Amino acid sequence: MELKDIKAVYFVGAGGIGMSAIARYFLKKGMIVGGYDKTPSALTRQLEKEGALIHYDEDINLIPQACRNVKNTLVIYTPAIPAEHAELVYFRENGFDVEKRAQVLGILTRSHKGLCVAGTHGKTTTSTMCAHIMHQSSIDCNAFLGGISKNYGTNYILSEKSDFVVIEADEFDRSFHWLRPWMTVITSTDPDHLDIYGTKEAYLESFRHYTTLIQPGGALIIHKGLEMKADVQEGVKVYEYSLNKGDFHAENIVIDNGEITFDFISPIENIKNVKLGQPIPINIENGIAAMAMAQLNGCNTEELLYGMKTYAGVDRRFDFKLKNKRITFLSDYAHHPKEIYQSAKSIREIYKDKKITAIFQPHLYTRTRDFYKDFADALSQLDEVILTEIYPAREEPIEGVTSQLIYDNLKPGVKRQIIEKKNVLEFVKVHDFEVLLVLGAGDLDNQVPEITDILKEKYK
Repeated sequence: MELKDIKAVYFVGAGGIGMSAIARYFLKKGMIVGGYDKTPSALTRQLEKEGALIHYDEDINLIPQACRNVKNTLVIYTPAIPAEHAELVYFRENGFDVEKRAQVLGILTRSHKGLCVAGTHGKTTTSTMCAHIMHQSSIDCNAFLGGISKNYGTNYILSEKSDFVVIEADEFDRSFHWLRPWMTVITSTDPDHLDIYGTKEAYLESFRHYTTLIQPGGALIIHKGLEMKADVQEGVKVYEYSLNKGDFHAENIVIDNGEITFDFISPIENIKNVKLGQPIPINIENGIAAMAMAQLNGCNTEELLYGMKTYAGVDRRFDFKLKNKRITFLSDYAHHPKEIYQSAKSIREIYKDKKITAIFQPHLYTRTRDFYKDFADALSQLDEVILTEIYPAREEPIEGVTSQLIYDNLKPGVKRQIIEKKNVLEFVKVHDFEVLLVLGAGDLDNQVPEITDILKEKYK
């Protein structure tokens, strides 16, 4: 189905962060948008306010009449939805054009210049940084992001004048193979989603194939030292970046008094005294990648400096909820060992002399099974680790795979405890903290507002 033929769009799994961004795109284009999600959320409620027709029971009778015309209704589903889902089965059996979210993003990269950010971790922050830099510049952009930008209060940016679209390129289920990037950043290739890929080698091969999809005339901006081998078409330029080496890197980094500045070194033009709007050490490297892509696509020095200085961060990515002399509380989506390692390392750099406590909800049985020792090593940088039960998401339990695996492998000297998620609020009420961090990609984040209120009351 061509975009010009679409009059209605139906989302099976409308509340996902990426799905809701595309729903907003079609709403802005004036199309009828309907959908299903398992549970109401802030995102689905906001979509409803914007005009989407969403329900929360798996029932084909609840599909809006306007979304039942097979000739002009596009159906988009997320891979997290099981194949036997009643509504998905209905659309498939009745001949509707049923596409993955990634396929729809692929269509957009064919009709726009796609600036894509791929990688095991760092892609949400880097893509959101790049989108902000470009959107506030003379170049502008559209964007489909994997998190809520704090600058815009949304995971979607629409421009009526720009031909650029910034997209977070998700490797889960090989979704990023549908894209045709004009340029792409690859931040990292630490093995993940082994329930899908099976082996580390297959995971790396998936990224190699992704690099073959970059359009001639475009560019690959790849983190220096990755295990994967790039395989670009003729006419695609390749640049390397990292914190302190490569075509794009940083020099003269200063971390002082809650601020971070550095010099941006680039083959196009060096820029002095870049100030991070969200002063987190890991964001230096994310910022280098974002600035590189924006600079390669026409953003000038003043626009790059202003974009970096005014970048406000992403919801659930190193997201400070409370910060005063008595207590610091933040939430972070980190759910892979390398992400947790970087998160813990950054927090330790900022709060060298304070006791740091993390409440971590492991995400997926398979990920816990494959990486429990790495999780333990990463978390052992902290003073105290509180583990909850594993968040299953799309998975069934695996015998012998529990949070106890991580608990047993934490290093000596780390204070530790396992509690049920339902008891987290009570735990926060009766324990003292200096720096408290909620980690994970599951639903523990739903309790963050209540935790914030409890801490505000305790540490007035």
